[in-house]
Amino acid sequence: MPSLSWARLRPTAVPASAPPTGLWAFYWHFIRQSRGLYAALFVTGLGVALIDTVIPLFIGRLVRLMESADRAAAVQGALPMLLGMAALVLLGRPLALLADSVVRNIIVVPGVTSLIRWQSHWHVVRQSWPFFQNDFAGRIANRVMQTSNAVRESVVSSIRGVWYIVAYGITALVLMASSDWRLALPTLLWFAGYVVFLRHFVPKVRDLSKTSSELRSKVMGRVVDSYTNILTVKLFARARDEDAYVRDVIDEHTGAIRAHMALITRFMTTLSVLNALLLVGTGAIGVWLWAAGTIDAGTVATALPLAWTIANVAGWVSWEVTSVFENIGVVQEGMETIAVPHTMVDAPDARELQVPEGGIRFEHLTYTYGRSDGKRVLDDFDLAIRPGERVGLVGRSGAGKSTLVNLLLRFHEVEQGAIRIDGQDIRGVTQESLRAAIGMVTQDTSLLHRSIAENIRYGRPGATLDDIVAAAKKAQAHEFILGLQDWQGRTGYDAHVGERGVKLSGGQRQRISIARVVLKDAPILVLDEATSALDSEVELAIQEQLLGLMEGKTVIAIAHRLSTIARMDRLVVLEAGRIVETGTHAELLALKGHYAALWAHQSGGFLGEA
Repeated sequence: MPSLSWARLRPTAVPASAPPTGLWAFYWHFIRQSRGLYAALFVTGLGVALIDTVIPLFIGRLVRLMESADRAAAVQGALPMLLGMAALVLLGRPLALLADSVVRNIIVVPGVTSLIRWQSHWHVVRQSWPFFQNDFAGRIANRVMQTSNAVRESVVSSIRGVWYIVAYGITALVLMASSDWRLALPTLLWFAGYVVFLRHFVPKVRDLSKTSSELRSKVMGRVVDSYTNILTVKLFARARDEDAYVRDVIDEHTGAIRAHMALITRFMTTLSVLNALLLVGTGAIGVWLWAAGTIDAGTVATALPLAWTIANVAGWVSWEVTSVFENIGVVQEGMETIAVPHTMVDAPDARELQVPEGGIRFEHLTYTYGRSDGKRVLDDFDLAIRPGERVGLVGRSGAGKSTLVNLLLRFHEVEQGAIRIDGQDIRGVTQESLRAAIGMVTQDTSLLHRSIAENIRYGRPGATLDDIVAAAKKAQAHEFILGLQDWQGRTGYDAHVGERGVKLSGGQRQRISIARVVLKDAPILVLDEATSALDSEVELAIQEQLLGLMEGKTVIAIAHRLSTIARMDRLVVLEAGRIVETGTHAELLALKGHYAALWAHQSGGFLGEA
């Protein structure tokens, strides 16, 4: 049974729908996918609860049996009942517990948790780039990991808590009331007090849990931020400042935990008083009724274990109910990341981008990043790039070059105007097909914490090792790759690069990134400071390779070092989001305008802000 259930619960490639934004809808979204298993857990939980409820009845019957004058005859007559009791305790209860444990621990815990975690990750990883820019990676990961456990545990705890309190409570009331209604009075009053008790404490527990969960995610976010940027921390000798940065939120979290534990202490103290009143009240009324001859000792012997069991179960159920609401608090916090609708989605009728030629047209683009002051990063930008043309974008920082590339890749949506590739508006094509048609080398090269071969193969998943080596040679990376060895002794193309490629130098990471784009062989090529991390000798060698890579492709190149893009077919000079000049390197120098001034100021260096 476990293997069949796990097969049904294995994560699928594409979840049927996105997680809803409403709390109960969010729960049902995941519960309905494994509702058969929760139903099985409901049944096994009922079985365990009913068996445990029957045991006090057996105790009462044993007491009555022991009151018989003819003990041998009484035992002889009750032998089937005694054998049944023994079989239930020795076989029935262990088997019921085993079934409950198998369903819960072997099937539900691993299967449901993995399903929720996978589908949450699947949704989050497809959020837009700005989504990740606006949050800590550590906090996002923590919420994805914690929410899956919280959803599962709150549902499981609800099922178990409901059955135990219903099975024990109703059985106790019926049994006691059938003997004498006064015997059931303490249990009835206890139930009323228990409901009030839960209504008072549980919402407070939920709210404190949500606060604690938010602060735990914040701690995780800050800690991961420090670790991710550890080189900067070391270079600026700011470990003490990082201590304070993390300690502040740890202190907040400690305060939240302290408040939570103080509430739990009041919770348990109040419950213990309530349970003590139940036991004393049931015992006092039972002895009084027995002394009056209204009930026999067997009834008292049944009532007291039932009351004691209810008291014990009430503590356990209270923890279960508390756990439910604690986990609901965690789920609510996690939903702030997971149940967020995608802001940039493909149109319902989006089609695959076809790039037979590679012509690009920017049509009167105006873009503000949604700023309230309306300041334009691109201002009526209009540019046509012919198929196979190599265009260099020139301008100081903030002129709009990177924004233009980000709009081309649909990391942001166009506000006014349009971008067309071979006549196709990029808003009408799928984002994956758009980005598959564009090869990009960025200044800030980030590698995956995997092998060199896997990083290069990211450009074309089906590539062979020969293809990977050929691409590395074109990027002038093959020689240094052969000399690599990682911390686990893996060498060459099998060596791992560390998180974000920290085991490699900036120039080595850049060459791996170029090799990845060489292998991708997309019809449109974007170079954003592609050789900025390279020394002059390697840059010269790679420049020649890049010229070969550009053959037959439409190219957009950005570089602050003007000498690296002087050989482009056309240079486009931007100033404050507008095109102020366009032409070849020689033509622009002859104009003695913006470009000529930049060239004269640069003298082989880089463009400044002003």
